[in-house]
Amino acid sequence: MSGVLYGFAAAFLTAFLMGPLLIPVLYNLKFGQYIRTDGPERHLQKAGTPTMGGLLFLTGAVAGTLIFGTLDGHVLLLLGTTLAFGIIGFIDDYIKVIIKRPLGLRAREKLAGQFGAAILVSLIAVFVLGRGTDLIVPFTSYKLALGPVLYLIFSVLTIVFITNAVNLTDGLDGLAAGSMAVSSGAFVLITMMTGKPVSGGAVFAAALAGGCLGFLIHNVYPAKIFMGDTGSLALGGALAALAVLTRTELFLPFLGIIYVVEAMSVIIQVISFKLTGKRVFRMSPLHHHFELLGWSEQKVVRVFWLVSIVGALLGLWGMRFSG
Repeated sequence: MSGVLYGFAAAFLTAFLMGPLLIPVLYNLKFGQYIRTDGPERHLQKAGTPTMGGLLFLTGAVAGTLIFGTLDGHVLLLLGTTLAFGIIGFIDDYIKVIIKRPLGLRAREKLAGQFGAAILVSLIAVFVLGRGTDLIVPFTSYKLALGPVLYLIFSVLTIVFITNAVNLTDGLDGLAAGSMAVSSGAFVLITMMTGKPVSGGAVFAAALAGGCLGFLIHNVYPAKIFMGDTGSLALGGALAALAVLTRTELFLPFLGIIYVVEAMSVIIQVISFKLTGKRVFRMSPLHHHFELLGWSEQKVVRVFWLVSIVGALLGLWGMRFSG
């Protein structure tokens, strides 16, 4: 338990203390965020705010895990997955802010990297770490056995979906970081509940939560720094990897309720517009819909954080029946 607390504290302090050092550097390098003109108009004033801030909590999470965690295969996979998706995001951010190509990596390029990483993570989890191919079914003691082929397909799609869902959520100051602090905090308890050797991931999950909270101090409205795809893709990869190793992929609609809802709002919007020419929401992802209804950015974020907490509590309650 002490490793969990120390890992959390180390990551929090690292992310918090690095902020005043990194933010001026990013300003001087003109690593400013590009704001799309098709979003809410009031977001245009955020143009130029430093991005790539995910480096703050990634440094904290990795440091806290390496210093206070046990480096078994499960923890190494968690760290490797987080960094792999973080690198994809870093390349995307680099293209946006340095090469000045506003949309960054092309969709097919980004998806190729994500699917490649997801396939590798799933194969290692099943065939190297002995994860098996079963899933814990929420609120029951039943475990759903899929078999290698079906599970690998399911796992890869889940990892890619969640990674992009977290990326879509990162659209308001503090929204993604705060929600991920809640989700990763829940996984601290889940990794402990699932027992060894997966419990080694508790320090990683705690460090991830601490890093997000340390970053959040600089990222709440009005944000001094954005996490960029460097941070959001890394967080999505970390969350997906935690779910894979704890066999809790079916719990993600609870533990990651905000990311799932945000992603589904985009999917629903696209399908509706293509089939009927009409939009279900004023704008997607969903947080923009509420902004256009007149909610302040701070209100949207606070309500979504509350929903994240409720979803995490439901997910933890659902684990009580797993036996």
